Amino acid sequence: MAKETVDALVDGGKASAAPPLGPALGPLKVNIGQVIAEINKKTAAFTGMKVPVKVIVDSETKAFEIFVGTPPASGLIQKELGAKMGSGIPNKLKIGNLAIEDVIKIAKMKQDSLTAKDLKAAVKTIVGSCNAMGVLVEGKPAKEINPEIDNGVYDKIIQSEKIDVSSEKRNQLTEQLSAFQKKFAGELAKMETAKKEKEAAASAKKAAPATAPAGDAKAAPAVAGKTAPAGKAPAKAPAKK
Repeated sequence: MAKETVDALVDGGKASAAPPLGPALGPLKVNIGQVIAEINKKTAAFTGMKVPVKVIVDSETKAFEIFVGTPPASGLIQKELGAKMGSGIPNKLKIGNLAIEDVIKIAKMKQDSLTAKDLKAAVKTIVGSCNAMGVLVEGKPAKEINPEIDNGVYDKIIQSEKIDVSSEKRNQLTEQLSAFQKKFAGELAKMETAKKEKEAAASAKKAAPATAPAGDAKAAPAVAGKTAPAGKAPAKAPAKK
């Protein structure tokens, strides 16, 4: 049986018959409304994120299958934090603090698309993504928590695939993030001040009128009737005979 495949990137839970899906599905004469409804059902957990989907249609029976990929790890991390973007200075400006349970949750969602050999390795991969975005895990950067993962500190939680986080632990995570942010507050303030001063200097230089450098002025050409330059005597009129 011949089959047609349509790949698209859609908004989680909000796919529509508009491009890219509608125009791609139309020629296949499949029930577009049913396809869209099924996609939205399968991607509802990814609301607010772009999700890759694959629709496979049987060209004879018009039956279809839908396969949903997962958003990039960065998108899942942002969703978990409720953040719009990562940090511009990830080693100093931290935008969030995830529990190891949050990382396990994301690692499970991405495990099939990662090259990690097991869940523990997938967790370390997600920790690396967090670090690149300026996100702490258990109040620590990757260079501190990865050795703990290697040494089995979180083995029990990872093996049980625990993803629930208590409100008490959420409060602890908030306190840890606040303490880390205070640690670099002074340095970040200096960096921001230096940045503003540099921008102001650049703006002032751009706005300043161009002036010729000293010593570059050229002597104006002599004009008839004007006084001779200093140091030269005026020419004498010829004597009358």
